[in-house]
Amino acid sequence: MLDIKLIRKDSAGIDAKLKTKDPTADVAVVLSLDHKIREAKTKVEHLKATRNEASQKIGELKRQKQDASELMLKVASFADEIHSLDHQIAAWELQFTHELASLPNIPMDDIRISQDPKDNVVVKISGQKPEFNFAFKNHLELNEKLHLFDFKRAAKISGAGWPMYRGWGARLEWALINYMLDVQIKNGFEQFIPPILVRADTVFASGQLPKFEHQQFKITDEDYNLYLIPTAEVPLNGMHTDEVVPEASLPLKYTAYTPCFRREAGAAGSQERGLIRMHQFNKVEMFCFTTPEDSDAMFESMLASAGEVLEGLGLHYRNVLLVTGDMSFAAARTVDIEVWLPGQNRYYEVSSVSNCTDYQARRSNARFKRKEDKPEFMHTLNGSGLATSRLMVALLENNQNSDGSVNIPAVLQSRLGGLTKLEPSEVAF
Repeated sequence: MLDIKLIRKDSAGIDAKLKTKDPTADVAVVLSLDHKIREAKTKVEHLKATRNEASQKIGELKRQKQDASELMLKVASFADEIHSLDHQIAAWELQFTHELASLPNIPMDDIRISQDPKDNVVVKISGQKPEFNFAFKNHLELNEKLHLFDFKRAAKISGAGWPMYRGWGARLEWALINYMLDVQIKNGFEQFIPPILVRADTVFASGQLPKFEHQQFKITDEDYNLYLIPTAEVPLNGMHTDEVVPEASLPLKYTAYTPCFRREAGAAGSQERGLIRMHQFNKVEMFCFTTPEDSDAMFESMLASAGEVLEGLGLHYRNVLLVTGDMSFAAARTVDIEVWLPGQNRYYEVSSVSNCTDYQARRSNARFKRKEDKPEFMHTLNGSGLATSRLMVALLENNQNSDGSVNIPAVLQSRLGGLTKLEPSEVAF
């Protein structure tokens, strides 16, 4: 959430910056409500002061055995007006919070201004695209003989857009998750296993609500009003809600594996089939709380940690600095890490590292304290370390052989009982 003081101080400048991210963003409604609330509160304070003076006068009149009925009627009218204004202020404050929470974070000044993802800036390239001297297959074609996934039975159980891993596919997925956790733990992240169902205020604090309500899976009945997490960022961000952390404890570096859930699944085109975009996917998340002055360095550290995973797997990837209009709602700076998928003939995001500055911390009231100074809002950063579904696709498609077998990267072999290669099989039930 943005600081209303910043908007009051430079409404035109803030509005212009927000429109580079979301052309529909408009601070005018927020400012109008803010003005109404402040004006009404001033009036209430004046009425209360006048009422107190009148009440004292009534007391004096009564002590002097004089008629105070007219003044008592006036005091009663003050009470009615104060009650009416308090009711109006409460309604305006609810609307104000909703409107302010619907404004995105402000992009950093050095971010390229554009609404077109084609203008994203490639800032790093690692490795080379693989070259094949045979007709290579996409991951669905490879799966016909490797039998790693069962999308038909998943659809039978849950409907379209849900994954089912089987056999070596399930073991390879688990090996990936554990490998990625080991990298993050080595790099100083503390592992958590958070809840995957969270309260609405926790989802709000991360920036998913109210704007993205329609994208969430949720459980609502007489006992529960909970949301399935779209990423572990949500519960990790919520851990320090309404807390004040000593500066000496920062940075806080957290990592977690969770399944993640999103309503949007893939498009009908062949590029979005299979594991490319699902309602449920697995992800290892990185999440950090820092001081404002350390958040840029932490951002670079998280990028390096995510890149280390891909380099260990021997995959070609690139880092892309997103333009203003392509960043997430809560981010002030985002770099996507995209891996090359031969079967799709394009790069796909497997990690997105974002600096959210104090935007999320304001929503969750997560602060830190420097010695005797007043508490300040922390900066929060998040990043995938990594999401496994597209990473699985990358492993299969980039490491395939002409006979349909797939080589296993060395860093995963010990986690698979020494297996070095997935071999095609004709037998599958």
